[in-house]
Amino acid sequence: MIKASHVTKKFGNVVAVDDLSFELGKAESIALWGSNGAGKTTLIRSLLGIFPSTGTVSIHGIDVRKHGKRARSFVGYVPQELAFHDDAKLGSSIMFFANLRKVSHKGAAVALAKVGLQGHEKKRLRDLSGGMKQRLALAIALIADPPIIVLDEPTSNLDASGRGEVIDTLCQLRDDGKTLLFASHRPDEVLSLAGRVLVMEKGKLIKDITPSELWPTESRIQTMRLYLSMGTEETAATVLRDAGHAVNLNGNGLCVSVPRNRKAEPVSVLAKAEIEVRDFEILEEVQGDHS
Repeated sequence: MIKASHVTKKFGNVVAVDDLSFELGKAESIALWGSNGAGKTTLIRSLLGIFPSTGTVSIHGIDVRKHGKRARSFVGYVPQELAFHDDAKLGSSIMFFANLRKVSHKGAAVALAKVGLQGHEKKRLRDLSGGMKQRLALAIALIADPPIIVLDEPTSNLDASGRGEVIDTLCQLRDDGKTLLFASHRPDEVLSLAGRVLVMEKGKLIKDITPSELWPTESRIQTMRLYLSMGTEETAATVLRDAGHAVNLNGNGLCVSVPRNRKAEPVSVLAKAEIEVRDFEILEEVQGDHS
């Protein structure tokens, strides 16, 4: 469904995506995993032709560079930042996008039903929960019933309840045969949704693995934030990745996701590399599920 070959995107002298290649097949689900600044969002926008890039990308066999509008017609895209008019009603909002895509009122209603929002058409957007707004964005992406859904951090601004709503909806879409490509830094999303994980760092594809290879356990996964001496975060991240850990650098410390029975390992690995861990905290715990 998506084939990327040697995709490279530069902003001036900064290489945001570096010679990256992969293929996403029909009904597959791939997660993009990596630190802030790893290039996940830039890769998504390059794949869709939003950002011009070198290399080649085809969607459903169509060259994105030559026939971008046609290629994008096979994709429903949900960006990380949503832009809705708070005073608008849910029904009029989705009909606005349906008219743009030349989709009937019935098609819009079907899209709302798929994400569990049918019956909420008269609600104003300001009164919707974060999870409902995200599901509305997903309904808009589904209006034309595209075979491919692309999402950039689909639950990044949601609470636990909102995350659960969105993940349940995406699981149903995947089970219905939709092809998914999504960026995430949450192990629960990756474990629930992905069949493969593309691990990115500094624009490069580091690994193309399964969730069970990234977290080879059936026990609970904990995300730990490690507080390190200033200037050692990137070195520590490299050391931990080389030891097989899933790491994110996200601005305030270094986050590493590990099975509960191995939570001492990251500290031990860094100690052997003579990198000081000043403090740590446990952020969350999710059940591993590799069925």
